[in-house]
Amino acid sequence: MKQLYMAGLLLGAFGSAHAATQTIDCGRLLDVKSGTWRERVSIVVEDGVVKSVSPMTQAAGNLDLSRHSCLPGLIDMHVHLTSETAPAVDAYRDRLTADPQDMAFRSVKYAQRTLMAGFTTVRDLGAADGLNVSLKRAIAAGEIPGPRMFTAGKSIATTGGHADPTNNLSHFLSEKIGAPGPEKGVIDSPEEGRQAVRQRYKEGADLIKITATGGVLSQAANGQNSQYTEDELKAIVSTAKDYGFRVAAHAHGAEGMKRALRAGVDSIEHGTLMDDETVALFKKTGHWYVPTISAGRYVADKARIPDYYSALVRPKAAAIGPPLQATFARAHKAGVKIAFGTDAGVFPHGENAKEFGYMVEAGMSPSEAIRSATLHAAELLDQGNRLGKVEPGFAADIIAVDGDPLRDVKVLEQVKFVMKDGVVYKKP
Repeated sequence: MKQLYMAGLLLGAFGSAHAATQTIDCGRLLDVKSGTWRERVSIVVEDGVVKSVSPMTQAAGNLDLSRHSCLPGLIDMHVHLTSETAPAVDAYRDRLTADPQDMAFRSVKYAQRTLMAGFTTVRDLGAADGLNVSLKRAIAAGEIPGPRMFTAGKSIATTGGHADPTNNLSHFLSEKIGAPGPEKGVIDSPEEGRQAVRQRYKEGADLIKITATGGVLSQAANGQNSQYTEDELKAIVSTAKDYGFRVAAHAHGAEGMKRALRAGVDSIEHGTLMDDETVALFKKTGHWYVPTISAGRYVADKARIPDYYSALVRPKAAAIGPPLQATFARAHKAGVKIAFGTDAGVFPHGENAKEFGYMVEAGMSPSEAIRSATLHAAELLDQGNRLGKVEPGFAADIIAVDGDPLRDVKVLEQVKFVMKDGVVYKKP
């Protein structure tokens, strides 16, 4: 209730609709394309859109960020806003006792935390019961504060695969629930793959998410095996393209990545065990890699805690988590296209910006890391003409920090100002 009350205060204080015109005075503004600063600028925002960027005016009534560094709102291409990590005993209890309504109310605070951390846009890659689609609609309507959302609805899996919601249930429960089928995002043939895509379209998804290999947190033994035939993948991707969807593929194992890339998916999520052939396929196809180093670090740490994860999950977390940062370093060095993504929900929401530090540790420059969460993410979203820059005609998504993130990228973990679509949600 406290979180809901605070969300109400935020909207009450700053308004659920943007002011017609306002001006922000920034000590400096990052040109993300060149990786250089524009010193002392004023940004005029009109009806939620950047109208102009010019030398600072410091007129009465301007929002004063003259001591701050301003950047475009950040974009996280892999989150799960309707759930969050918990010890196994709590996760199992929720699985048996929590209703969709319970999860929906919890998601309000997760969305708020994400926005306050400076992430004004996210791509939500999987939730049950249509919760992420409903959350997207509530945020877009101004009913709750949160980032702009692009949602996959329910991830598409194969029977027993990562994202099959009936994995490891008792025979009694399995018989009562029955086989999930395409409507619930579980498929076993090319035709069922097509049905599952059409169902996501019907439900209001913006893109398709498939689980091309096993995963870490699913209650199944293998975290990396291929889980689709190539015919199934091609059917899903071709149908998705018919409906104007991009396709994101969760994948840890190399063979599953290669099948997904050959089928034409737009991005590989995690990519933990990619080999040289996989890297070559990335380069050949021009598809994107979304690394999620934060999730790898988090699950590897939690795997050391007895009983935090189940007996099935613990060895997968210990094996799959640690290689992610080194894999990212190899992919970056090879010139694979990288978009920023964290898998928030696997770790606590609001800590998304830690990913920047991990990327820089692995060899990426701060300016490149910031580009991955602005220009590159916007390109993968097909939103390169309205998101990812602070320029005339772009959505007024602006954040500000103390210090210089090009020198110390970790200052992005302490965002002081957040504006989305011309609405101020956080002030210094």
